[in-house]
Amino acid sequence: MIKENKWKIIITTLVVLLPMLAGIILWPKLPDRMPIHWNAAGELDGWSGKGLAVFGIPGFLAAVHILCVVCTSLDPKVKGQTKKVLGLILWICPFISVIVGAMVYAVALGAKISVASVVIAATGVLFVAIGNYLPKCRRNYTIGIKVMWALEDEANWNATHRFAGKVWVVGGLMVILVSLLPLKAVIWVYIGLTALMAILPMGYSYGYYRRHGGK
Repeated sequence: MIKENKWKIIITTLVVLLPMLAGIILWPKLPDRMPIHWNAAGELDGWSGKGLAVFGIPGFLAAVHILCVVCTSLDPKVKGQTKKVLGLILWICPFISVIVGAMVYAVALGAKISVASVVIAATGVLFVAIGNYLPKCRRNYTIGIKVMWALEDEANWNATHRFAGKVWVVGGLMVILVSLLPLKAVIWVYIGLTALMAILPMGYSYGYYRRHGGK
């Protein structure tokens, strides 16, 4: 996987690090004490020095990005995976890094935004993107709904991921809409939706297993 996608990995890693460049450009305007963490209620509860916010966060996400690439490449079934699914994996960390960097700099420069709502909306977009690619995901040990009934049966895997794709797209769209609600309501509805998005495909896979001779 790494050799075949060398340039994609390089490009996506540079995108992960893009907030560093933005931070360097904004450096004179940024305060010495930077916001870096918000609690579940959307309240700012963590700060750091400017250097850690500008260089540390993108650097950490770049390390996570490379780790995801390495772990995926070690999957013995990765060679049979579709290019679109592998491409999606490569763009998850860049998407997160750009969103996080934009929020940190915006708040540091005095913008009044609901960080929790932005994060939830961005998560919804990610869910929709993943849902679109789940039906294309071939059986493997790294990506997808990895329950034993699906891993042991290719027909179960394919059916489960077609179902999961629909659930994740609908769930993601609902999460985006939910992000517009008052924050107190958003958190609980968001937790409920994400739980359903995880549980429904697993239940479907088990039901498929039972309907096709499983005991």
